[in-house]
Amino acid sequence: MSISAFALIFLTIYVGLAQLDALSLKIGLFSPVFGGAATGLVMGDLKTGLIVGATLQLATLGVATYGGATVPDFLSGSIMGSAFAIMSGRGAAYGIGLAIPIGLLLTQMDILARMTNTIFQHHADRLALKGDYKGVERNNLYGIIPWTVSRMLPVFVGLFFGSAVVKAINAWIPAWLMVGLKTAGIILPAMGIAILMRYLPIKRYYPYFILGFVLMAYFTKSFSLLGTALVGFVFAAIHVMEANERKHNGGNGNGPSKPDNGGNDSGSSDDEEVEIDV
Repeated sequence: MSISAFALIFLTIYVGLAQLDALSLKIGLFSPVFGGAATGLVMGDLKTGLIVGATLQLATLGVATYGGATVPDFLSGSIMGSAFAIMSGRGAAYGIGLAIPIGLLLTQMDILARMTNTIFQHHADRLALKGDYKGVERNNLYGIIPWTVSRMLPVFVGLFFGSAVVKAINAWIPAWLMVGLKTAGIILPAMGIAILMRYLPIKRYYPYFILGFVLMAYFTKSFSLLGTALVGFVFAAIHVMEANERKHNGGNGNGPSKPDNGGNDSGSSDDEEVEIDV
């Protein structure tokens, strides 16, 4: 069985729209389970598409691009894996086996898309200095190009030429290029986290930051990311409740009075202001 022209065009457009959804609305098109279902639907085997997509969806639970981190592109993997499984007639297990290395391979395309997008963003910075706000808007929209092409091109080529193209690409890419792309993929998350830390009030709440680091660095075998998030939620809830209690006591005369400085009194500044460390 070969893929029809309609299915090829539809899935190529779908993965581009799904990538835009991942960057904007997040209505779910970017999820592997949606990609597998859409592939199975247009190729006449919804069950296989759902099995492949749902399996890859499980692999993405708790995984996100926090701080600019690059993660496997299991959306494209679910589309191509489902398509290859249906075309070959070898079942969902075969599609899953292909989808995982495809998703890992396309991690490099994500890195290239991020690096290419900086060209438009730097150009937008220069236009902003000139006061050309229309040019800034255009360059921000131009950023759509590398993001969508980085998904649409591999899916189109992969589905058009078949699963053999994946093996050929893996064999063709020089080792030094793969090492360079992997190194860039390691650096980008660290740089993203550093940028986030610069704009978060780390100086004020550093004990919580240290606690989260200790839990994930020294107790990874017994403590999950969800557990760390729940601990952080508990401390945040305690902090908010104590701040509300202080404000309530001060407002009702049941505690020490606080000066009125236009809403920026010293007792409530920690909760009302957002600190930017510069």
